[in-house]
Amino acid sequence: MRIVVRCFAQLRELATDRSELALADEATVVDAWAALAERHPALEPHRPYVRAARNGVYVPWDEPLIDDDVIAFLPPVSGGATTALAAGPIDVAALERAVADGGSGAVVTFIGRARDRADDGRKVVELDYEVYPEMAESVLAEVAAEAEARWDVRVAVTHRHGVVPIGEAAVAIVTAAMHRAEAYEANRYLIEAIKERLPIWKRERFADGSEWKRAGA
Repeated sequence: MRIVVRCFAQLRELATDRSELALADEATVVDAWAALAERHPALEPHRPYVRAARNGVYVPWDEPLIDDDVIAFLPPVSGGATTALAAGPIDVAALERAVADGGSGAVVTFIGRARDRADDGRKVVELDYEVYPEMAESVLAEVAAEAEARWDVRVAVTHRHGVVPIGEAAVAIVTAAMHRAEAYEANRYLIEAIKERLPIWKRERFADGSEWKRAGA
Protein backbone atom coordinates (compact mmCIF):
# COMPACT_ATOMS: atom_id res chain seq x y z
CA MET A 1 0.00 0.00 0.00
CA ARG A 2 1.00 3.63 -0.37
CA ILE A 3 0.31 6.23 2.32
CA VAL A 4 1.14 9.88 2.97
CA VAL A 5 2.92 10.89 6.16
CA ARG A 6 2.93 14.45 7.52
CA CYS A 7 5.14 15.90 10.25
CA PHE A 8 4.73 19.14 12.18
CA ALA A 9 6.86 21.64 14.12
CA GLN A 10 10.19 20.18 15.28
CA LEU A 11 9.43 16.84 13.62
CA ARG A 12 9.08 18.58 10.27
CA GLU A 13 12.48 20.20 10.76
CA LEU A 14 14.05 16.80 11.47
CA ALA A 15 12.32 15.09 8.53
CA THR A 16 10.04 16.76 5.99
CA ASP A 17 6.54 18.18 5.81
CA ARG A 18 5.10 15.43 3.62
CA SER A 19 6.36 12.02 2.53
CA GLU A 20 4.95 9.12 0.57
CA LEU A 21 5.69 5.64 1.89
CA ALA A 22 5.23 2.19 0.39
CA LEU A 23 4.29 -0.30 3.13
CA ALA A 24 3.20 -3.90 3.38
CA ASP A 25 -0.53 -4.59 3.21
CA GLU A 26 -0.67 -5.50 6.92
CA ALA A 27 1.19 -2.37 8.07
CA THR A 28 0.23 -0.36 11.13
CA VAL A 29 0.99 3.16 12.30
CA VAL A 30 4.16 2.03 14.06
CA ASP A 31 5.39 0.56 10.77
CA ALA A 32 4.88 3.93 9.12
CA TRP A 33 6.92 5.58 11.87
CA ALA A 34 9.68 2.98 11.49
CA ALA A 35 9.86 3.55 7.74
CA LEU A 36 9.99 7.32 8.19
CA ALA A 37 12.62 7.09 10.95
CA GLU A 38 14.74 4.88 8.68
CA ARG A 39 14.83 7.77 6.21
CA HIS A 40 15.33 10.37 8.93
CA PRO A 41 17.15 8.79 11.90
CA ALA A 42 17.04 12.01 13.93
CA LEU A 43 13.34 11.34 14.53
CA GLU A 44 13.82 8.20 16.59
CA PRO A 45 14.66 9.78 19.99
CA HIS A 46 11.36 11.70 19.85
CA ARG A 47 9.18 8.59 19.56
CA PRO A 48 8.08 8.48 23.27
CA TYR A 49 6.63 12.00 22.99
CA VAL A 50 4.89 11.74 19.62
CA ARG A 51 1.18 11.15 18.98
CA ALA A 52 -0.19 9.75 15.74
CA ALA A 53 -3.34 10.69 13.83
CA ARG A 54 -4.90 8.77 10.95
CA ASN A 55 -6.98 10.86 8.55
CA GLY A 56 -7.37 13.58 11.16
CA VAL A 57 -8.23 11.39 14.18
CA TYR A 58 -5.88 10.33 16.98
CA VAL A 59 -5.17 6.59 16.86
CA PRO A 60 -3.02 4.05 18.75
CA TRP A 61 0.31 2.93 17.33
CA ASP A 62 -1.05 -0.51 16.41
CA GLU A 63 -3.84 0.98 14.25
CA PRO A 64 -4.03 -0.87 10.89
CA LEU A 65 -3.52 1.19 7.75
CA ILE A 66 -5.09 1.05 4.31
CA ASP A 67 -4.08 2.44 0.95
CA ASP A 68 -4.15 6.27 0.65
CA ASP A 69 -4.28 6.91 4.40
CA VAL A 70 -2.80 10.18 5.64
CA ILE A 71 -0.82 9.71 8.84
CA ALA A 72 0.29 12.70 10.90
CA PHE A 73 2.99 12.51 13.54
CA LEU A 74 2.48 15.24 16.11
CA PRO A 75 4.94 16.54 18.72
CA PRO A 76 3.67 17.73 22.11
CA VAL A 77 0.88 20.19 21.41
CA SER A 78 2.49 22.99 23.42
CA GLY A 79 4.70 23.53 20.40
CA GLY A 80 1.87 23.58 17.89
CA ALA A 81 -1.35 25.53 17.60
CA THR A 82 -2.12 28.63 19.66
CA THR A 83 -4.83 27.69 22.18
CA ALA A 84 -5.83 29.33 25.44
CA LEU A 85 -8.47 30.00 28.03
CA ALA A 86 -9.00 33.67 28.85
CA ALA A 87 -10.49 35.35 31.91
CA GLY A 88 -10.86 38.69 30.09
CA PRO A 89 -11.56 40.10 26.62
CA ILE A 90 -10.21 38.10 23.68
CA ASP A 91 -7.71 39.86 21.42
CA VAL A 92 -8.95 38.56 18.06
CA ALA A 93 -6.39 40.56 16.07
CA ALA A 94 -3.57 38.92 18.04
CA LEU A 95 -4.97 35.47 17.19
CA GLU A 96 -5.04 36.38 13.51
CA ARG A 97 -1.45 37.62 13.65
CA ALA A 98 -0.39 34.39 15.35
CA VAL A 99 -1.41 32.20 12.40
CA ALA A 100 -1.51 34.37 9.27
CA ASP A 101 1.60 34.87 7.16
CA GLY A 102 2.49 35.72 3.58
CA GLY A 103 1.38 32.30 2.38
CA SER A 104 -2.11 32.60 3.86
CA GLY A 105 -4.49 33.04 0.95
CA ALA A 106 -7.41 32.57 3.33
CA VAL A 107 -7.92 33.54 6.96
CA VAL A 108 -11.27 32.57 8.48
CA THR A 109 -12.27 34.03 11.84
CA PHE A 110 -15.26 32.80 13.84
CA ILE A 111 -16.38 34.81 16.87
CA GLY A 112 -19.07 33.52 19.19
CA ARG A 113 -20.51 36.48 21.09
CA ALA A 114 -22.67 36.76 24.20
CA ARG A 115 -26.16 37.55 22.92
CA ASP A 116 -28.93 39.38 24.75
CA ARG A 117 -31.72 36.87 24.11
CA ALA A 118 -32.17 33.28 25.26
CA ASP A 119 -33.61 30.68 22.91
CA ASP A 120 -37.00 31.16 24.56
CA GLY A 121 -36.91 34.92 24.01
CA ARG A 122 -36.10 36.02 27.55
CA LYS A 123 -33.71 38.98 27.84
CA VAL A 124 -30.21 38.00 28.99
CA VAL A 125 -28.25 40.58 30.98
CA GLU A 126 -24.94 38.68 31.03
CA LEU A 127 -23.37 35.24 30.61
CA ASP A 128 -21.16 33.48 33.13
CA TYR A 129 -18.98 30.59 31.91
CA GLU A 130 -17.66 27.94 34.30
CA VAL A 131 -14.81 25.78 33.04
CA TYR A 132 -12.82 22.75 34.20
CA PRO A 133 -9.50 24.40 33.27
CA GLU A 134 -7.04 21.51 33.46
CA MET A 135 -9.16 19.35 31.16
CA ALA A 136 -10.30 22.23 28.94
CA GLU A 137 -6.75 23.29 28.12
CA SER A 138 -5.87 19.80 26.90
CA VAL A 139 -9.12 19.47 24.93
CA LEU A 140 -8.53 22.79 23.15
CA ALA A 141 -5.00 21.75 22.26
CA GLU A 142 -6.19 18.34 21.11
CA VAL A 143 -8.93 19.56 18.76
CA ALA A 144 -6.56 22.18 17.32
CA ALA A 145 -3.95 19.49 16.64
CA GLU A 146 -6.63 17.34 15.00
CA ALA A 147 -7.58 20.17 12.65
CA GLU A 148 -3.96 20.86 11.75
CA ALA A 149 -3.44 17.15 11.07
CA ARG A 150 -6.54 16.88 8.87
CA TRP A 151 -6.17 20.10 6.88
CA ASP A 152 -3.13 22.12 5.85
CA VAL A 153 -4.01 24.97 8.23
CA ARG A 154 -2.66 26.94 11.15
CA VAL A 155 -5.00 27.33 14.10
CA ALA A 156 -5.54 29.76 16.97
CA VAL A 157 -8.38 29.27 19.48
CA THR A 158 -9.31 31.12 22.67
CA HIS A 159 -12.37 30.48 24.87
CA ARG A 160 -13.29 32.99 27.55
CA HIS A 161 -14.54 32.02 31.02
CA GLY A 162 -16.06 33.93 33.89
CA VAL A 163 -18.49 36.77 33.24
CA VAL A 164 -18.84 37.75 29.57
CA PRO A 165 -20.81 40.98 29.01
CA ILE A 166 -23.40 41.08 26.24
CA GLY A 167 -21.83 41.68 22.83
CA GLU A 168 -18.33 40.57 23.79
CA ALA A 169 -16.60 37.48 22.38
CA ALA A 170 -16.94 34.24 24.32
CA VAL A 171 -14.92 32.18 21.83
CA ALA A 172 -12.72 33.04 18.86
CA ILE A 173 -11.35 30.59 16.29
CA VAL A 174 -8.93 31.59 13.53
CA THR A 175 -7.79 29.25 10.76
CA ALA A 176 -5.26 30.25 8.10
CA ALA A 177 -4.50 28.30 4.93
CA MET A 178 -3.42 28.72 1.34
CA HIS A 179 -6.97 28.06 0.14
CA ARG A 180 -10.38 29.08 1.48
CA ALA A 181 -11.96 25.60 1.48
CA GLU A 182 -9.44 24.26 3.98
CA ALA A 183 -9.73 27.33 6.20
CA TYR A 184 -13.55 27.16 6.22
CA GLU A 185 -13.73 23.40 6.80
CA ALA A 186 -11.19 23.43 9.62
CA ASN A 187 -12.92 26.35 11.32
CA ARG A 188 -16.31 24.60 11.20
CA TYR A 189 -14.75 21.39 12.53
CA LEU A 190 -13.22 23.26 15.46
CA ILE A 191 -16.38 24.99 16.65
CA GLU A 192 -18.39 21.77 16.44
CA ALA A 193 -15.69 19.81 18.30
CA ILE A 194 -15.49 22.50 20.99
CA LYS A 195 -19.28 22.47 21.46
CA GLU A 196 -19.23 18.70 21.81
CA ARG A 197 -16.09 18.11 23.90
CA LEU A 198 -15.00 21.18 25.84
CA PRO A 199 -15.90 20.96 29.56
CA ILE A 200 -17.43 24.43 29.87
CA TRP A 201 -20.92 25.52 30.92
CA LYS A 202 -22.70 28.85 30.70
CA ARG A 203 -25.17 30.47 33.07
CA GLU A 204 -27.60 32.82 31.38
CA ARG A 205 -28.50 35.56 33.84
CA PHE A 206 -31.93 37.20 33.49
CA ALA A 207 -33.51 40.06 35.38
CA ASP A 208 -35.52 37.50 37.39
CA GLY A 209 -33.07 34.61 37.77
CA SER A 210 -30.57 32.46 35.91
CA GLU A 211 -30.23 29.12 34.13
CA TRP A 212 -27.28 26.79 33.43
CA LYS A 213 -26.71 25.40 29.96
CA ARG A 214 -24.01 23.45 28.19
CA ALA A 215 -21.87 26.02 26.37
CA GLY A 216 -22.77 26.01 22.68
CA ALA A 217 -26.30 24.82 23.33
